[in-house]
Amino acid sequence: MFIVKNAWRSVVRNKGRNILIVVIVAIIAAAATISLSIRDAAQTARDEGLANTEVTATISLDRDKLISEAKQNSDSSSGSDSDGQPDFDAMRSALDQSSLSLADYQKYAKASSVNVTTYYSEETGVSATDGFQPVETSTSSSNSSDSSLSDTSSNSGDSNGDQNQPGGQGGQGGPGGSMTQGDFTLTGFSSDKAIANARNGSFTMVDGKVFGYDSSSDGQAIISKSLAEFNNLSVGDTITVADPSDSSKTYTLTIVGIYKNSSSENTTASGPMGGTSQDAANAIYTSVSTLKSLGLDSDSTSSSDSSNSTQLNFTYVLGSKDDYETFSQDVKNAGLDDTYTVSSTDVEQYESSLVPLDNLAKFALTLLVIVLAVGAVVLIVINLFNIRERKYEVGVLTAIGVKKAKVAAQFAIELLIVTMIGIALGVTGGAVASVPVSNELLAQQISSQQSEAQSQQEQFGRSADMGGPNGGGQAPARTAPAAPMIPIRPTIRRATGPPPTAARAMPPDSPAD
Repeated sequence: MFIVKNAWRSVVRNKGRNILIVVIVAIIAAAATISLSIRDAAQTARDEGLANTEVTATISLDRDKLISEAKQNSDSSSGSDSDGQPDFDAMRSALDQSSLSLADYQKYAKASSVNVTTYYSEETGVSATDGFQPVETSTSSSNSSDSSLSDTSSNSGDSNGDQNQPGGQGGQGGPGGSMTQGDFTLTGFSSDKAIANARNGSFTMVDGKVFGYDSSSDGQAIISKSLAEFNNLSVGDTITVADPSDSSKTYTLTIVGIYKNSSSENTTASGPMGGTSQDAANAIYTSVSTLKSLGLDSDSTSSSDSSNSTQLNFTYVLGSKDDYETFSQDVKNAGLDDTYTVSSTDVEQYESSLVPLDNLAKFALTLLVIVLAVGAVVLIVINLFNIRERKYEVGVLTAIGVKKAKVAAQFAIELLIVTMIGIALGVTGGAVASVPVSNELLAQQISSQQSEAQSQQEQFGRSADMGGPNGGGQAPARTAPAAPMIPIRPTIRRATGPPPTAARAMPPDSPAD
């Protein structure tokens, strides 16, 4: 009891010195609390980001491998030209392989051992009729007319009448690998997820809403605002388009919505010479169920003799990079030919998205280490000077019979009292300050989720079903949560001496036996 009383009196007696130590310890504790809170908030944001991140994968033909094999075969055979030219016919033949069918893509999705969802689109060309014309300038008019004449005058599938379309999100051609150009691009989508990733980019509905995807919505379509104004059409009107290879075969669609592309509609996907079908304004969107009912789906066109084939773009959606790697191995085990490859453009973006959060966590850890190191050095220096100044007090205590162990215990108790006061103040201040700091770090992520929900409502004209591997439908927007506070557990060290006292110590009380 003597030691505790004497330690407390020493703390009260030397207010200036001990207040300085309390301030230093409080600053260290506050900085440590904020650093740990930032680190925890960064980890929370990282985990939530990973939970909401989707990796899209596609299966496409490995053309480089096929060309390489064709070159090797042509070099080893007599098929190559005498002047050293490669056998172009052999390479074209190697590339002209039948693409995977819709059933093949779905089979590989079922073969996956990880949770995977899919969406796809089917794209074909259709021609204008007298009552429905494409948006075109005087320059593109002649190009489109020439293309249409070529399409309707020949059913042989000439290369002049066909054009290889660039892949959408799927990045690969469907059966046939090419389609007749026509005046419009008619694209069927399997779900809201598919139409949200349309090749022409995002859009918003200015009238009506996006069609449904079951058979009850067959015949429904949406067109661009420019195309509707060009033909003086509105929601509820019907349009008629023709088969590019047979103008006598027509298809009728009902307009249920009019959309506006987010990007400029006068920019074509293949440049100004690409024809009217490549203009985003001339894109007609419908469901794959509608294409199937019209006989324009990829399975129907691949099994028919029509030169107007439909391009299939199939996309797999996985929950993480690890799921993507597992899926890649699963499809190979399921029998995917080695001439096909599984690829994803999202993996690099996935890795890059984690860099800011990882850097933030490293910064918080570095700040914590620096603060603790500097604080420890400052406190050690103060205590060294304290011991030197209290030699007289130590001598008096030992002279009256106080054991050295008890003297050391008194110094430790003094330091503990001051340190605990500083830690309590610092943790309290750090906890209060860390809440807005952590919430600010999470605000950007929460804001992006709310913005995404709002943009989907504007795009579809209704609630969108963006089901993915991490959940069924679209999750509601969340408010910014308060970052969890991480308690600081102080470590009590045996010090060589307590804080410095006055130059001359007061005589202590008599020791208790």
